[in-house]
Amino acid sequence: MKKISVSVRCLPAIALATAGALCSVLCAPAARAAYPAYGAQTQIVPVQTYVQPQPAYQQPQYVPVTGNGRMTTAANPNRITGAVPQVGNSSVAAGRQYYQPSDYDRLADSGLYIGLSVGYAMSINGGIRADYQNQEKAFFAPGAWQRADFKHDTVLPLQLSVGAAINSDIRIDFSYSRYSGMSYPDHTQTGDGVGGYTPTQATGGNISSTATMLNVYYNLDSYTGYMAGGALKPYIGAGLGIATNTIADYLVYDPEFYGEDGIYEGVIYEPGTLTAISDIYAYHAGGTMEQLAYMLEGGLSTELEGGMKLDFFVRWTGLGKVQSSGSIVVSQTEWLSTGAAPIGTPGSEEPAPFDSVFHYTNWFESGTLGLLDVGVRMRIQF
Repeated sequence: MKKISVSVRCLPAIALATAGALCSVLCAPAARAAYPAYGAQTQIVPVQTYVQPQPAYQQPQYVPVTGNGRMTTAANPNRITGAVPQVGNSSVAAGRQYYQPSDYDRLADSGLYIGLSVGYAMSINGGIRADYQNQEKAFFAPGAWQRADFKHDTVLPLQLSVGAAINSDIRIDFSYSRYSGMSYPDHTQTGDGVGGYTPTQATGGNISSTATMLNVYYNLDSYTGYMAGGALKPYIGAGLGIATNTIADYLVYDPEFYGEDGIYEGVIYEPGTLTAISDIYAYHAGGTMEQLAYMLEGGLSTELEGGMKLDFFVRWTGLGKVQSSGSIVVSQTEWLSTGAAPIGTPGSEEPAPFDSVFHYTNWFESGTLGLLDVGVRMRIQF
């Protein structure tokens, strides 16, 4: 039989272990009674999780920072809500005036500009007449017709303008226009001395005009609405100013042979008697005069990049009167009787050794000038 020895130092540990075991056996029923049994009849209450509330989203407003060139978010940016009025509306919100960004940007219409236009004259209205056509012996000055239309080839009116847009609807400019390519008619008529007219030929007589006007243009898109998505804007315009109209010198030649009044065929006249005249040349001195001018215009405007605009227009321009200086120098060949045979037979007349020259003054020839042209104007806006 073995002897069991226990160290005195181990007695406290053994006592503690034994006490714990006894406590667990004796206290277990009481602990189970203190806590509810987990069975089918028990409901589990869910735990509500706390969610941190998020602040309302604010649109950041970026402003430049001096020095480093970076952008930062401004604190508490002011925001304006509600309906946004159109440009020109008297409604003002918080001291600001707005326009709809989806619309055509009409604010770009304001500012100084220079313009250059070229046109094509579709119609030239006007002609010239002799103011002296009812004067006695008017046939000595060829060109005494009732009326003859101006001759013209291709007329390309040029215009330079400088102006400014007062607002999105009205702009005003000063324009300088030049018209050329017109002339005195090639084929005219002259009095035959017995109440009728004889065809004659003319050379020279180029006609030109320069007009300086004050013009006002008005956009019609407020009434007609935008065209082509706002790319085309209809407008009308009117102008008033002064035109300087010039007609150059011209020569009218009448080749007819005119018998002198009171000279009869079959009669022998004294040598040197004036029996007829022929080959009449009339040198008409040109003239320059200033006239009141006006224009009426309508068209469509469109905007290009870089502040450039184009106007497609139809324009009527009235330039007033064109008038010669009233000075006419007439040279004619005179025929004299030889006294050797009756008038109308060979050898009865011979040309004088010199031409007769007459100077008429205040024998004006005049006509009005008007043009209908189409063209395009380029405006560079500043």
